Amino acid sequence: MKILVTGNAGFIGFHVAKRLIERGDEVVGVDLVNDYYDPQLKEARLSILADLASRQGASYQFYRLNLADRNAVNAMFAQHRFDRVINLAARAGVRYSIENPYAYVESNIIAFTNILEACRHTGVGHLTYASTSSVYGGNTKMPFAEDDGADHPLQFYAATKRANELMAHSYSHLFRLPTTGLRFFTVYGAWGRPDMALFKFTKGILAGEPIQLFNNGHHTRDFTYVDDIAEGVIRSSDNPASPNPDWNSASPDPASSNAPYRILNIGNSQPVKLSAYVQALENALGKKAIVELLPLQPGDVPDTYSDVSRLQSTVGYKPETDVVEGVGRFVTRYRDYYKA
Repeated sequence: MKILVTGNAGFIGFHVAKRLIERGDEVVGVDLVNDYYDPQLKEARLSILADLASRQGASYQFYRLNLADRNAVNAMFAQHRFDRVINLAARAGVRYSIENPYAYVESNIIAFTNILEACRHTGVGHLTYASTSSVYGGNTKMPFAEDDGADHPLQFYAATKRANELMAHSYSHLFRLPTTGLRFFTVYGAWGRPDMALFKFTKGILAGEPIQLFNNGHHTRDFTYVDDIAEGVIRSSDNPASPNPDWNSASPDPASSNAPYRILNIGNSQPVKLSAYVQALENALGKKAIVELLPLQPGDVPDTYSDVSRLQSTVGYKPETDVVEGVGRFVTRYRDYYKA
C-alpha cells in the first residue's frame, strides 16, 4: 500500500514510518521540521529513515511542508493518491498550549481540516489519526474507557484533539470516509522528545541537577512504550473503521457510529507512580536523582489509566512493555546518541 505518514520526523511518526518501510510499504512522509524542539534530533530521525529505505530498496519519499498550507497538501495528495493516511503531525505539549494557543489552532485544527478535505477528495481508504488521553480531562473514573465522556478538557491542547475527533466524525458521516482516532497514553521511549519528562529527568540526573516532580511526585501515568504505540497505530490503520451495526442513536456510543468511525485507546493499562518511574530511571542510569517536589500545575491531570479492551477486540493487540524494560531501552539510546 501507499501510505502517508504525517509528522514522520517526530517521535511517534518516526517509529511508525520506520516499521512501515521495514515491512515493505510505499511510504511518503511529511513534516515541517519546526524548532519547537531540537531540529537536529528530527533531522537525525529523517536520516535514519532515508538510510533504511536506501538499504532495503524501499519506496520512500519525504516532503518538508506545512500541513496548514492547503495548496501544498492538495498538490501532494493529487500526485500520490494514498491508500491510507496516518496523521501524527500535531503541536504537542500540554503547558505550551496554555502559553501559545494560536500555534495549536494552526497545527491541530487548520492542518487537520486540510488532511480531511484531501482524504475526502482523493478517495483515501482510511484515515488514522492521533488523539490523546488528555481528552478525558477531569474524569476520575478509572480506567478511562472510550465510552466515557470526553467533553471537559483541562487544557487547550486536549480541546484541539477532541475537536479532531468530532471533525473526523462529521467527515465519516457526510462522506463515508473511514476514520480511526487513537487516544495515546503517556508515550515514552527511544528517540523521545527533549521536552518530555523522561528526557528532562535523564539529562538532569546525569548533570547532577535537580529534577522537578509535580503534584509532589504522586502523579500516576499509564506509561506506554513507543514501539507498542507504533504497533497499535499500524494495526489500526490496517483495519479500516466500519459502521457499528449495533449503534443506537437513542443511547449513542461515543466511540463508534453508524458511520465508519471509531475511537480507540492505546495504553499499557499498568499505571505507575511518577516516583516509581524515576526510580526505574535511577536504576538504569546507576545514579540517584536530586528531587524537587512541586504542587500540581495548571492543566495537569493527576492520574491516567487506559482500558484497552476495544483495541484488543478490534485489532487483536495490547501493549505489554513494562516501565523497567522501556526506560532501560531509552537510556541505552540516549547514551548512544548524546555520548553520555
